[in-house]
Amino acid sequence: MGTLEGRVAVITGGGRGIGAAIARRFAAEGAAVVINDLGTAADGTGGDAGPAGQVAEEITAAGGRAIADGGDVADTATGERLVDAAVDTFGRLDVVVNVAGILRDRMIFNLAEEDWDAVIRVHLRGHYSTIRPASAYFRKQRNPLGHYRIINFTSTSGLQGSPGQPNYAAAKMGIVGLTYSLAQALAKYGVTANAIAPTAATRLVAGVANGRDLPPELAADNVTPLAAYLAGTRSDWLTGRVLSSAGHRVALYANPTEVGVVNADTPWEPEKLADEIEAKFRPLADGLPYSVFTAGR
Repeated sequence: MGTLEGRVAVITGGGRGIGAAIARRFAAEGAAVVINDLGTAADGTGGDAGPAGQVAEEITAAGGRAIADGGDVADTATGERLVDAAVDTFGRLDVVVNVAGILRDRMIFNLAEEDWDAVIRVHLRGHYSTIRPASAYFRKQRNPLGHYRIINFTSTSGLQGSPGQPNYAAAKMGIVGLTYSLAQALAKYGVTANAIAPTAATRLVAGVANGRDLPPELAADNVTPLAAYLAGTRSDWLTGRVLSSAGHRVALYANPTEVGVVNADTPWEPEKLADEIEAKFRPLADGLPYSVFTAGR
């Protein structure tokens, strides 16, 4: 018996890359899966329902349970349809995994408005599209021990600030804030919410790699054990967190926290505040880890 036996999951971006690998892993562990993928190019253009259908057919041919949907997940009607499909076809919904995403990389001074909007739409609205109806379903169950799961996908591009991906970085950090909010709001309904920051050799990464061969351990399959653990019933204790998965390495991020404080008994004068900040915060900042993307200050 697999670790996800009897559970039902909706997976967006499930036709290729990490999403497809998660769909296969979940099915192998006994879950029924609703696989969504619009089948676009890496920049979000075009569309092809084939990839989602192919993964679903592969799973069913192997004896698993899967159905496919080729809709645009950033359309809220698609998110509602996915949740309804899970319940109508498999009788329940336990897990939502939001993987779908696109890239339109530019430095901020060259970033067109439509490229900003497209990336924000797919990532942030795409997460909202599935989470809103799923959370309404979880709430309706009134089961504080429901083992319900929301698994979002963020990125080190947001956590560390990739200079050529301002739209993508903003969206991915928005997903972190969304995850924190969900963990707080939905805990009493038996829901946990966490985010994964993956490093994997997918077609999105291929463009960033500029033709360089990526290590074989960065296969998308290596992200799936963490996703499967978060989707299972053992992970009730873990919520409101960001974890990374790169090859065979899994790590837990600390949530943002204050590392220094300056106080005054009266309103600050600008010069006095400057003196206090430089005296107390600068040594602290110098000792903190700095973004690997940053060449200098």
